[in-house]
Formats: sequence, structure tokens, C-alpha cells
Amino acid sequence: MSRMATRIRNAVFAPVSGLLLSVCATGVFAQSPTDFINDASAKGMADIEASRLAHSKAESKEVKDYTIVVINDRTTANQHLAKIAKKLDLPVAPREELADKAKELMPQVTDGASFDQAYAASQVKATEEAIEQIQQEAQNSDVPEIKAFADETLPKLQSHLQMARQLQASR
Repeated sequence: MSRMATRIRNAVFAPVSGLLLSVCATGVFAQSPTDFINDASAKGMADIEASRLAHSKAESKEVKDYTIVVINDRTTANQHLAKIAKKLDLPVAPREELADKAKELMPQVTDGASFDQAYAASQVKATEEAIEQIQQEAQNSDVPEIKAFADETLPKLQSHLQMARQLQASR
């Protein structure tokens, strides 16, 4: 193959292969049930803890009300994930390991007048990521319990997202 043909081939196919690698890296394929449950549980714990902190520091009643909804819904979701893991006899990470991962995932929100705004913005991002993860898992998983979990959880997360966006817009 000539040098020119090689350059053309590389120019055409290199971006495509990079795109494919990017798609694979973003998790288009389903996680194992164990990985999904551990990851989703850690993210739920992070959301719960961030919301508890926000409840104590927020100035606005709307933010405090939102945190209660998030804490209740995410606690219920994590309990549901634990039941799925038990039913499927999956090896789940110890609570301490999940708590450590949750600490890493918690958004850093500063104190002060901008706290409510920063919390609302972090909730928009975290909830969008949670929705994407659960949608991908629901589409790609062959585990009926995980699909049922997604069916139950996605509407609540979509409601959280709408509420967080409203909070963000009002600040």
C-alpha cells in the first residue's frame, strides 16, 4: 500500500476506532449484576449523605424539602438493591467499602450563600449520571430483577432531576 493510501486509511478509520473505544469506555455494555449493584449502591449512599449535609446547611425551604425526597427515595432504592443482591446470591462489597466509594463520589459543596445553588447544580449532574447508568443497565441487562428495579427507580430519578433543575433555575 502506498504512503498516501496509508495516510488516507488512517485519517478515515482512526477517528472511527477512537469513537468505538470511547463508546466502550463509557459503559454502553451492561455491567455485571454485582458491579451494577455495588456501583449504584455507592452512588445512592453518596446522594443520601450529600442530601443529609445539604438539609443541615441549606437556607431555602425548597432545598430542604428536596433533600428529604432524595434521602427517602435513594434509601428505598438502596434497600431494593440489597434485596436483589440477596435474592440472586450475589457477592456484594462490604458496607465500609461502599461507604468509602460514596465519600469519593460526594460533591464538594462550599458553605455560604451559594451553598443552595452549588448543591442544586451537583444534584442535576449526579441525577443525570444515575439516570444514564440505570437506563443503560435496563437496556443491556438480562436480569429481570434489575430491569424491574430500573422501571421502579427511573421515574423517581426523573422527578428528582426535574426538581433539581427547578431549584437550580430559581437560585
